[in-house]
Amino acid sequence: MDIPVLVVAGFLGAGKTTLLNHLLRTASGLRVGVIVNDFGKVNIDALTVAAQVDSMVSLGNGCLCCAVDPEDLDAMLDRLAHPDGPVDVIVIEASGLAEPPAMVKMLLASANPHIRYAGLVEVVDAAEFTETRRTHPRLDLHLRQADLVLLNKADRAGPGVLELVRELAEGTPVVPTEYGRVDPALLFDPVDRPDPVERQLSFEDLVEHEEHLHAGYASIEFGHDEPLHPLRFARFLTERPAGLYRMKGFAWFAGTDGALGVQTVGSSVWVTPVADAGRRTDLVLIGAELDAAAITAELTAAVVTADDTVDPLDLLSITRYQSSVD
Repeated sequence: MDIPVLVVAGFLGAGKTTLLNHLLRTASGLRVGVIVNDFGKVNIDALTVAAQVDSMVSLGNGCLCCAVDPEDLDAMLDRLAHPDGPVDVIVIEASGLAEPPAMVKMLLASANPHIRYAGLVEVVDAAEFTETRRTHPRLDLHLRQADLVLLNKADRAGPGVLELVRELAEGTPVVPTEYGRVDPALLFDPVDRPDPVERQLSFEDLVEHEEHLHAGYASIEFGHDEPLHPLRFARFLTERPAGLYRMKGFAWFAGTDGALGVQTVGSSVWVTPVADAGRRTDLVLIGAELDAAAITAELTAAVVTADDTVDPLDLLSITRYQSSVD
């Protein structure tokens, strides 16, 4: 099974470290490997350290924190990402390692068959957004390059900041957060494995789960027993709805014997063959401010009707995304 690799970026003070610590603390059975430029990026002292070997710290909840130099990043990914590896997901804090777009290109071009690009997350300081734009003019570009924007410190945002960020992000999903608290399910799929660590939940953990984690994003499920028209579904992929961060599931196309696996993150799309796949479409779409009715209507419109004629070559619009991910 491939391991999703998430890139976290953002200017100084935005809350990247807070987000990393939150993901490590709320892993809930998911073994998270965090790659940083130095251990100072993560509050290791606040976590139970089970063991430390070279540049890798093993935490008591099954997670890892790894400090690497830029030239060692590939080697660390190879070390972490293999079928019997120590982690389920990898989060790279880009500062000091590479510019985020360069990191994304490296991951998309990686020859490692066991990793899958899981998105570029830009963490933005809502409280200092105006000042950050002034001192870092490239912030607007970063918002457009991201697959997901986390507007941190949203409780301290000035008037109109959320609306301005959404406008500048040009359709990229924007999720308001406080203290970097975001539901890991927005970023990663759960792993079907019991949590090996029994721990007492703190009051903070309980409050986070009840009041914070599920706010700001939504998921939509779409299922259909009739096949999809490849060209119309391909159009949905290229003209993706505003606010859509990722999509996963299976899509059955006219002229095929069974469904193909489909995964998207931002504008990146992967299509994979599925052994013994059924003849049905089942998709889950995850994002922020999604128009469920419009998305369902668009996908329903992609279903083949009695009046449709499907050319076998139409399937190329889908299989061009095919990869060796399994």
